[in-house]
Amino acid sequence: MALPSRTPQLSLHQELPSTGSSPSIPPPKELTFPKTRRTQLRKSIARNAAFVDAQYPNSHLHDLCLKGELEQALGCLRSMKGSGFGGAAVEEDGLISLSRLCEDKRAREGGRALFSFVVDVYAGLSVKLGNALLSMFIRFGELDDAWYVFGKMEERDVFSWNVVLGGYAKNGFFDEALDLYYRMLCSGIRPDVYTFPCVLRMCGGMPDLVRGREVHVHVIRFGFESDIDVVNALITMYAKCGDVGSARVVFDGMVRRDRISWNAMISGYVENGRPWEALGLFLTMIDHSVEPDSTTMTNAVSCCDLLSDGRLGRVLHGRAVTTAYATDVSVSNSLIQMYSSTGNWQEAEKLFHMMEMKDVITWTAMISCYEGNSLSEKALEMFESMEAAGVNPDEITIATAISACASLGCLDKGDKLHELAEKTGLVSWLMVANALIDMYSKCHCIDKALEVFFSIRKKDVISWTAVILGLRINHQSFEALLFFRQMILRLKPNVVTLISVLLACSQIGALKCGKEVHAYALRNGMESDGYLPNAVLDMYVRCGQMGRARNFFNMQEKDVASWNILLTAYAEREDGMLAVEIYHKMVKSGVYPDKVTFLLLLCACSRSGMVDEGLKFFKSMQNDYSIEPNLKHYASVVDLLGRTGRLLDALDFIQKMPLTPDPAIWGALLNACRIHRNIEIGEFAARQIFETDPRSSGYYMLLCNLYADSGRWDEVARLRKLMREMGLSIDIGCSWIEVKGKIHAFLAGDDHHPHITEITSVLRGFYHKMRAEGYLGSDDRQRDEVESSKSEILCGHSERLAVAFGLINTTPGMPIWVTKNLYMCQSCHKTMKFISKVVRRQITVRDSEGFHHFKDGSCSCGDEMILDLSAKKQLADA
Repeated sequence: MALPSRTPQLSLHQELPSTGSSPSIPPPKELTFPKTRRTQLRKSIARNAAFVDAQYPNSHLHDLCLKGELEQALGCLRSMKGSGFGGAAVEEDGLISLSRLCEDKRAREGGRALFSFVVDVYAGLSVKLGNALLSMFIRFGELDDAWYVFGKMEERDVFSWNVVLGGYAKNGFFDEALDLYYRMLCSGIRPDVYTFPCVLRMCGGMPDLVRGREVHVHVIRFGFESDIDVVNALITMYAKCGDVGSARVVFDGMVRRDRISWNAMISGYVENGRPWEALGLFLTMIDHSVEPDSTTMTNAVSCCDLLSDGRLGRVLHGRAVTTAYATDVSVSNSLIQMYSSTGNWQEAEKLFHMMEMKDVITWTAMISCYEGNSLSEKALEMFESMEAAGVNPDEITIATAISACASLGCLDKGDKLHELAEKTGLVSWLMVANALIDMYSKCHCIDKALEVFFSIRKKDVISWTAVILGLRINHQSFEALLFFRQMILRLKPNVVTLISVLLACSQIGALKCGKEVHAYALRNGMESDGYLPNAVLDMYVRCGQMGRARNFFNMQEKDVASWNILLTAYAEREDGMLAVEIYHKMVKSGVYPDKVTFLLLLCACSRSGMVDEGLKFFKSMQNDYSIEPNLKHYASVVDLLGRTGRLLDALDFIQKMPLTPDPAIWGALLNACRIHRNIEIGEFAARQIFETDPRSSGYYMLLCNLYADSGRWDEVARLRKLMREMGLSIDIGCSWIEVKGKIHAFLAGDDHHPHITEITSVLRGFYHKMRAEGYLGSDDRQRDEVESSKSEILCGHSERLAVAFGLINTTPGMPIWVTKNLYMCQSCHKTMKFISKVVRRQITVRDSEGFHHFKDGSCSCGDEMILDLSAKKQLADA
């Protein structure tokens, strides 16, 4: 059959026949068009598509939203607004779809553009569109815009109210959210199963038990008392409000419970410090064949944390392993916390390294574990490892790391953490700012601590307590009391605050202020809380009120700290025999001594020259009580031997001690060499000190004293020059006196006091009488310029100003009490004796060494405590 000369035309969509039997037919050629034709086709297709979009713009907008193409959808919306159709042509469904797309993609700018379009087009909003916009703005956290949308809605359903309620609650506006709930009821909207859990969470978060009970009544009124989600929220609300009993009543009344019900009740017991009930319910849950989940196990482990029961914690750890919950991060975090609180940091460390997945809570728990177990260096190392792992710290992590720096006195790392907190914005958290105040205070940078304190907008009781304690630590107790007076005008102090204030009163001898704090504690029922009774006892002891102290001691329940405070009193008064007697009474009463007890006994024996008794106590602490002596005990033994002139025995004791001696131990030997003017051993001790601690001015002054007392004035001048070159400073002499309930402070060389003219006049009168009566001895003859300035440096004579002020402003015959931060020099000691004889008054000066009671020209110390140009500050601190 002959083939036609032309190939028949085929449709582009027609299927070609299968004719594999005709090899003479050539394969079909690719259909091609000229270039110009292809361009025309593209334009035609684009025109057709544009025509379709123009005909059905809402359908196109909806399709773009379904595909998730946000930018194109927003472009389509803009083109529709600018087209001839106008914005009114846009259907609500398209706007709702676009709103949901913006919400899903967290596209704030796109959401605002959509909202602007809606505001321009619609005078009022339908329920459907309004709800979509409400949901979007609540997701963005834009409460103002959400409230505007809520106001423009012509009608509102329960979803509208629930969304706004949830938004305000999520952002912490509980009062406003509860007000909206009541307005919802007034508007006739019936709450649903989503309303009540949200409202009950708000009541628990505030917490507000009264409103919570009202909402419970509403739950019953609207018939939701059997809904399991609502009832679970009720249990949580009551637990958060501290009413565990009501929570248990609701729990027991449930017809049907799920795992969340059990977890809510167990968690309520844990949060309210009732671990035994929580564990009992945990076992009951297992008996009811309800399988615990990770939340249950976390709460159960937290019970062991509260009970400090490591054995039970190990049992629960084993159960977590068998049920595969040990790999859950939250359970592992609670186990780390449990091991930390029970002191088993090694097990916590082991668990930490076994965890495959770690979150910021895991790292924080481990850092806190090290810090809580006095392993601050490891805590900082863990923080550095956390940073290296790329985990961003939260406010708790930063605060814990800063506390570790405070424990170590590590200012450089503390500054870096402060910079990190500033950079990340975590410094705005109150706990971080409070930790910074504590760190800077303990690193003796009180100015920076105050700077942080004043930067806090809303200070809490911890902020005020931290700065008060910091001022006391930095020997600014006068300022600490001023801050306390400002605090009580704003906040109610807690027990820790009162303890800090009492310590400040003790430091400067503010007896009346201390009595006021004691009275405040009595009025507020805090007199028996924690360490407060011992702080009151310490205040009376350090203010020289031994009668009151003994009476208070006899009335209170005594622990080892109470006995130690009484021992401190007799040690400072160099009454070693009475201190030993108190110790035996303490042991007889059934209170076992601790490390501090033996340290005080050694100090009392040292100051009373009771060498043999002191050495017996040093052996007894090890043999009878299995207390291993630390460096402070060894320093006290060196002081015990050195004060009595047994310098070689003291040196031999240091060289044979099992611990590496620290500067305080060599400082004790250096001080003994100063007393007995042994330059050879003293210089050897000084060399040992300066190898490890070249910047403590107290040790330089001890060596200065040794040279001065031995007549080596050239060496004194050399050391003073070296100190100036090194920038070493010495505390300025300061004395305090309490007159008519007000504390007055006097600095050495202070000529700006309002009464300085009267004070100077009184003192000049005494000096004139002293010369006239020949009271000044040969020790007061003119010496070398360096020697004449030594007493000014180490004493400052500030107590003279305070005593003169007291004489001017008190009635004749009234005792005068002065507290001083430094040591009293021989010149001031003689002056005080003379003044007490002339004015016939009892004058008490408490310096850094102890008490001096001047009466009728003599001192209670018998002139033995006065060590000319003494600078034993570092030894005292040890």
